[in-house]
Amino acid sequence: MPDIAPILARLNRAQAGFESVVRALPVEAWRKSPQPGAWSAAEVVGHLTMVEQTITERAARLVDKSPKRVPLWKRFHIPVRLVEWRVVRRKTPIPLDSTLVGERDEMLERLAEARRNTVRLLEETRARDLSAYRWPHPFFGSLNLYDWFRVIAHHEVRHTKQIREIVEIFQK
Repeated sequence: MPDIAPILARLNRAQAGFESVVRALPVEAWRKSPQPGAWSAAEVVGHLTMVEQTITERAARLVDKSPKRVPLWKRFHIPVRLVEWRVVRRKTPIPLDSTLVGERDEMLERLAEARRNTVRLLEETRARDLSAYRWPHPFFGSLNLYDWFRVIAHHEVRHTKQIREIVEIFQK
C-alpha cells in the first residue's frame, strides 16, 4: 500500500508557502494584472481553486468504481515534478471561472476548503491502493491518483513562483 504521508507533507508545504507569498502582496494589488495579458493574484488563486476542486472531484468519482485496466504502454508519463518549472509557460486548457474571483480572504478560504477536501479524500482512501485509478493529463500523460495529488502540490508551487513575481512587480 503506498504511503500517503509524503504526499500530505508536500501538499502542506505547498499550501503554507503559497499563502505566505500571497499575504506579502499589497491588498490593493490583489485584482491588478501585473502586465497586459497576465493574470492578477486573484485570478491565479481562482485558477488553483478550480484545478484542485476538479482533480479531487474526479478522483472521488473514480474511487467509487472499479479501476479500469490500462495497458502498460499507456501508463508512461513525464515526471509530474516538472509541473513546477516555469521555464515553459503554458496557457491552461481550462478557462477561468470568473465567479471564483473575489476578495483575498474569501478566496484563500475557498482554496483552503478545496485542500481540506483533497486531504479528506486521501485520508478516507488511505487503506486502499489508488495507483490503479488513472486518467490522462493534457501535457504529462497518464497519471494515477497519487500522481494527480502530487500534481496539485507541484501546481501550487508553480503558481507560488508566479505570485512571487507579481509581488516583486508591485513592490517596486
